[in-house]
Amino acid sequence: MPTYAYACKDCGHAFDIVQSFSDSSLTSCPECGGTLRKKFNSVGVVFKGSGFYRTDSRDSKGGSVSPAPAAAPAAPAAAPAASTPAAAAS
Repeated sequence: MPTYAYACKDCGHAFDIVQSFSDSSLTSCPECGGTLRKKFNSVGVVFKGSGFYRTDSRDSKGGSVSPAPAAAPAAPAAAPAASTPAAAAS
């Protein structure tokens, strides 16, 4: 369940509360009974793994790392063997 932050518009009392998504927002301050407003905070995003840092795509000299060489193209598929006229006559 997420934690929501509220602040009172009248007395300035701020607090956090754990609520379900289906719960309605709080409207009255528990300290003075004034009007509450929901505070919105930035979402914490964590990138894990390689490729998210500037140094992950650079070599030790500071230049860009060259991409891996492309695989050699595959040989074209051989055409199916054509039937010979002798085999068709029998």
